[in-house]
Amino acid sequence: MKAADRRRAILERVLSGVDANVEQLVAELGVSEATVRRDLTALAREGRIVRTYGGAAALTTVGSHEPEAPLEERKALQRDQKDAIARTAASFVRDGDAVLLDSGTTAAALARLLAAREDLHVYTTNLLAVNALAGLPKIRVTLIGGDVRPSSMGTFGPLAQLALSRISVDKAFLGADGVVAGVGLCEATAEQAYLKECIIRQAADIFVLVDSTKLGRARQQHWTPLERAWTLVTDRDASSAQLEPFRALKQVQVSVAP
Repeated sequence: MKAADRRRAILERVLSGVDANVEQLVAELGVSEATVRRDLTALAREGRIVRTYGGAAALTTVGSHEPEAPLEERKALQRDQKDAIARTAASFVRDGDAVLLDSGTTAAALARLLAAREDLHVYTTNLLAVNALAGLPKIRVTLIGGDVRPSSMGTFGPLAQLALSRISVDKAFLGADGVVAGVGLCEATAEQAYLKECIIRQAADIFVLVDSTKLGRARQQHWTPLERAWTLVTDRDASSAQLEPFRALKQVQVSVAP
């Protein structure tokens, strides 16, 4: 088993809450104790797990769950990187596409760029995106209704899930609090995580827009699996160590914004 596959298997075990001590991992993976310890050290260095006596634990199990930053604070964070990611994401959009924009500030930056396009149908759960696109004569905007989360100015809940089940789109652009190769997107609430799963089901192509600080970050408690082909769009501050686990996956295309 390749190192990337082995570490992904370890990470999945840790994040699922299953006990991950060295002895059990040696037996399960069929490798030496030294190899397991090297893998655990590498995962801990990348900020994906916390080393414990005799094994490892998920970050969220040791009290490092992060509260969501206020919206105004998130707008200011990594602004240049988000703009670069949005420009790269916009290059994937073709006139005539039906696209779906997730909530979040990076998707809002993408919406501002799409304002100059023609013949688009934009579905969105993002009130910031609606503000950027509503009223433009050549772009049709459909808001996916539901409850509003003030911390993201995005809609969610049963009404949003029902609306999503009635549409399909060419491309969906998702944000996340973190993304872990081989595991998926992490979010602060179960409702957010499930809504992204609904979006994924309805889109022909999936794009995940996250800046480099979110790569390998697993500091929220709820997960959206990514079990099909998708494209990661991130910024040039991403290190080779951060990108390698994603590039090792056949179903992932990595696009780094210049």
